[in-house]
Amino acid sequence: MSDSREKNAKDCIEMGFLVKYGYLDQDHHTHNEAEVKAAVRDFQWLSHLPVTGRLDSDTLDKMASPRCGVKDEGGHDAWAHRVNAVFTGNLGKGGHHLRKKRYAQTGEKWYKRHLTYRVMNWPRHLSQGPVRLAVRTAFELWSNVSGLVFEEAGEGPADIRLAFYEGEHNDGIGNAFDGPGGALAHAFFPCRGEAHFDMAERWTLNGHKGHNLFLVTAHEIGHTLGLEHSPVRHALMSPYYKKLGRSLLLSWDDIAAIQKLYGKPSRGSVVQMPGQALRWAMHDWEMSQDSTEGSGTALPLYCQGLFDAITMDQNQTVLIFRGGLFWTVSSEGNVSSSIPLQQRWPHLPFAIDAAAFSPLDKKLYFFKGKRIWRYTGTDLDPDFPKKTRELGLPRQPDCAFFYGPLGHMIVFKGSRYFVLNLQTLHSEPYYPRRLADWKGVPQGANGALTHTDGRLYFFRERRYWTFDPGKVRVTGTGQWAGKLQWTGCHKVSPLESNDIL
Repeated sequence: MSDSREKNAKDCIEMGFLVKYGYLDQDHHTHNEAEVKAAVRDFQWLSHLPVTGRLDSDTLDKMASPRCGVKDEGGHDAWAHRVNAVFTGNLGKGGHHLRKKRYAQTGEKWYKRHLTYRVMNWPRHLSQGPVRLAVRTAFELWSNVSGLVFEEAGEGPADIRLAFYEGEHNDGIGNAFDGPGGALAHAFFPCRGEAHFDMAERWTLNGHKGHNLFLVTAHEIGHTLGLEHSPVRHALMSPYYKKLGRSLLLSWDDIAAIQKLYGKPSRGSVVQMPGQALRWAMHDWEMSQDSTEGSGTALPLYCQGLFDAITMDQNQTVLIFRGGLFWTVSSEGNVSSSIPLQQRWPHLPFAIDAAAFSPLDKKLYFFKGKRIWRYTGTDLDPDFPKKTRELGLPRQPDCAFFYGPLGHMIVFKGSRYFVLNLQTLHSEPYYPRRLADWKGVPQGANGALTHTDGRLYFFRERRYWTFDPGKVRVTGTGQWAGKLQWTGCHKVSPLESNDIL
């Protein structure tokens, strides 16, 4: 009976997804098997999955992936018609209305070429300066390939308004934000001019963990200009979130769609932007923001509440990583100036997912994406980097740390953890296991280390959790910037006292 109830609940979630994103008509409370199968086929086609009409595991995994909250209405017939119109220059009778818009009362496009925008509020953990730079660059991405011009409005009204909200925010049925993951943001077609972002997401710039605010902003701006979702795999207007890479940010389909609405740039030439250019721009900004540390009055950037990884080496020096930079903190709590990551450890990528020092072999391990690096001092060991799957480990781990009681490396990923044998460089048998084994440790920790006091510390955003290996449970929690002097942020007044569990 319980299995039946679980299946019914699962079916309701899947049907809710197909209705929410426009694959099934929300005005009908029941749908027959043929309608559901056709809806699943449309979803699979747009998502580049085998078109079977069955809710297989790959289809369900895709449905659970982070994405834009705007509907995918239209199907491949309408998109094929649009592609034909782009290449023939003949839109055809009724071509403007082949696909229903999310809001029927809105227009197809803006009927002016100079548009203003304004950021109404700001995400947590990111400074206004880099956010403003990222938003401006996101608008420039579209103006560089079209006849549009954008200008930031300081105060007062603006054509396009960007804002951050949590949960239900008076935005209509089905548009409440759902916390981390799921729908990251949504926008309205012209001429309402609004894009909303989920405040609960971990927004990031410059390669940090989380979802890249620039990419999501550029996508949502596309909607505010009248663009719909694209079935082209690498298009910016594809509905699913993609990480910032090195390649050009706009696909041919993105450019064709925006030029169909607003024409080509007045200067005649199209300017494309590679993802790597944005990375370096944000890196330069971060370096300039951090350059005042030497005055002795400013705190390191990571003290704002976010870092990518943390570990402690054989000299009891704490290493803290954020983007392309890292800091060292002595046992007395004295923090260094920021140091470029690749300056100390050549061959590392631009940023990392996790780092852990092992006292067993005196080596430092770095994780990024699908690969793992191992260093002896500052020298990369032979045969590294290796692919994590060869070691039986997940890609893009949340955190990693050496755990003395087991004598192995522990790797956290989502709701599971893996145990890496450093002598065989393979995951131990019978793993992964559920994170519930670590009683009280939260999911999504972005760092962990064993301190000289013998306790294990887990970090997630602004908070830390103290784990007692003897009791095998969390024994305390608090805000690390104000409470843990060895993080180098002890000049910060604690916002909250430590809570003993």
